[in-house]
Amino acid sequence: MYSRHHRKERILFALSDAVLTALAFEAAYRTRLELPLERVFYILDPIKTVLLGFVALAWVLIGRGLGVYERLESAGRRMILRDAFRQCVLGGAALVMFEYALRLDLSRPFLSLVVAYDFVLLCLFRLNAGRLARRIRREFGAPHYVLIVGLGEAARRLAGTVEQSHEYGVRLVGFLAESDSGAETRPETVELEGSYPVYALGELGRLLRQHVIDEILFAVDSRQLAELEEVFLFCDEEGVRTRVLADFFPHVNSKVSLDRLGSAPLLTFSAAPHDEMRLLVKRATDVVLAGAALILLAPAMALIALAIRLTSPGAVVFRQVRCGLSGRRFVFYKFRSMCHNAEELKAGVAHLNTRDGVVFKIPNDPRLTSIGKFLRKFSIDEWPQLWNVVKGDMSLVGPRPAIPEEVEQYKRWQRRRLRMRPGLTCLWAVSGRDALDFETWMKLDMQYIDAWSLALDWKIMLRTIPRVLSGRGAH
Repeated sequence: MYSRHHRKERILFALSDAVLTALAFEAAYRTRLELPLERVFYILDPIKTVLLGFVALAWVLIGRGLGVYERLESAGRRMILRDAFRQCVLGGAALVMFEYALRLDLSRPFLSLVVAYDFVLLCLFRLNAGRLARRIRREFGAPHYVLIVGLGEAARRLAGTVEQSHEYGVRLVGFLAESDSGAETRPETVELEGSYPVYALGELGRLLRQHVIDEILFAVDSRQLAELEEVFLFCDEEGVRTRVLADFFPHVNSKVSLDRLGSAPLLTFSAAPHDEMRLLVKRATDVVLAGAALILLAPAMALIALAIRLTSPGAVVFRQVRCGLSGRRFVFYKFRSMCHNAEELKAGVAHLNTRDGVVFKIPNDPRLTSIGKFLRKFSIDEWPQLWNVVKGDMSLVGPRPAIPEEVEQYKRWQRRRLRMRPGLTCLWAVSGRDALDFETWMKLDMQYIDAWSLALDWKIMLRTIPRVLSGRGAH
């Protein structure tokens, strides 16, 4: 199925979530009004409207972050129930935080009813969503007829995908040979799940006149595209939509998209996340959470700064140049956990380094100050990086920022980690921290970049908290 069909269904599923959540909110409100409890419950209409809008929006954003709409139609019963439960629990938590932010005092039974009713409605709808969508397509969707240009392996694979989209109304008309030469060796049909006729290139005009063809897919060698310019112009004049299979570099795993620079079309290959909307949500989350954390931790940070100043000479905050997004240099902040002349002493302790190659790491580093050991163990020395997050140098979740000297020693495949904004924590931090070797660390960063989603960020943040509080894996 084309990605545009997926987008339409994701939008429809998101809208259905908003409607069902609004219904659950109203049902919970009416139910709470009828409950014979001691406390009188009532919400003024302006406040109720704000809460209703927030609940609907929060549930949709959480569903998008968890990737619910991506897999809703193909998900099994267990996954549907699990996703609905997670979405409702996180939505309920968001509603409670919003309540406190507005200084409201909502009834706890009401909040519980909102979550419970919404869970029931979401499950009832989603368990029947696939069957409902197929029936709507069958009853109201007009067939979409496709012709494929090409007879090679790529064309056959593409045709197989078109066959699998049959339930979405996509129909394969047949194949068109890349050229009129070699007519004696051209097969009459291509046998897949069905049997499809093969037409000569010169028959395209007749086919468009005699058959309904909504679009033509070109699955040919990139060197043949220039030879097919007249065919493209013919389709353009006929108003027929054409698409080109962009598998020119079959071993490149980047995501492919089409963009424009002015009027010039550009085929874009991206090996790192590039969804601007999701990255914007990630950035907004960084600013809100990091800003709130700085405010809440300010008294503790002041005490830590005083303790560092009283227990050892030197600056309170350690500053160092690190490499950020795409190699941009920025000033990185930490509470100083080593003696003030640690860099001068580095050569004298180099023999204690337990890492090979790029990273320099010493367990129980003798250069650590008395308070520095404590700060390192519980990652308290990293707190000033919240300011780096607010500034935009870093994110809450992402590959750890490296110093330029380390980056210069990276292998080519390791440099891809620079294409994601560096973070306070990542898969490395929740999978062993300093106990991991450098190669595993880099592979985990690549795994994070390839699998990135907003839900993955939240999962890593939630897993980081107990690991940091316990001090496990830190040297």
